[in-house]
Amino acid sequence: MPNIKVVDMTGKEVSDIELSDAVFGIEPNKYAMHTMVVNYLAAQRQGTQSTLTRTEVSGGGRKPWRQKGTGHARQGSTRAPQWVHGGIALGPKPRKYTFSVNKKVKRLAMKSALSTKVIDSNLIVVDSIKMDEFKTKAMIEMLKAVGADGSKALIVMPEKDLKIVKSASNIPGVKTALVNTINVYDILKYDKFVVSKEAALKIQEVYA
Repeated sequence: MPNIKVVDMTGKEVSDIELSDAVFGIEPNKYAMHTMVVNYLAAQRQGTQSTLTRTEVSGGGRKPWRQKGTGHARQGSTRAPQWVHGGIALGPKPRKYTFSVNKKVKRLAMKSALSTKVIDSNLIVVDSIKMDEFKTKAMIEMLKAVGADGSKALIVMPEKDLKIVKSASNIPGVKTALVNTINVYDILKYDKFVVSKEAALKIQEVYA
């Protein structure tokens, strides 16, 4: 089992925690992680782009010239795709880009992403993350103390705490999340995975 040291908000080591091999100690599966990242990004697409086909542009109701005898190529409408101001052929239309992923692949991807943080020594377990007031400076000092300053950090809480959320919201490259809202994309995107001890145990309980 991965044995991770637990620090307090000042960076002082207070204890250690044994994490489950089934969640934090597996061989990362790149295919599963890639699938979930693509799935996440696809879900962010609005899919509202739309072009007008020849039936939707105005005009072109009349044949521009007779069929034979003019020397021109035959034309039935001035709104065909080859004409200026004509409709667009095979252009994009509103659609959904989302696709479903098997539950086993989702779980494997999450475990793989968490395991990469352990392998790369980017998992930081804090005994308890608490803020007495809305203070960005205090959050910056905490991140510096635990070794998560100067890099993108994802702070994971067991439950929502507005003081933590607001204190971290103005720091570039720092994001807060809950145990039930973390995703593979964010885990891989942010360099440091800063998680409270309670949140780490909850993650282990959910995915073990």
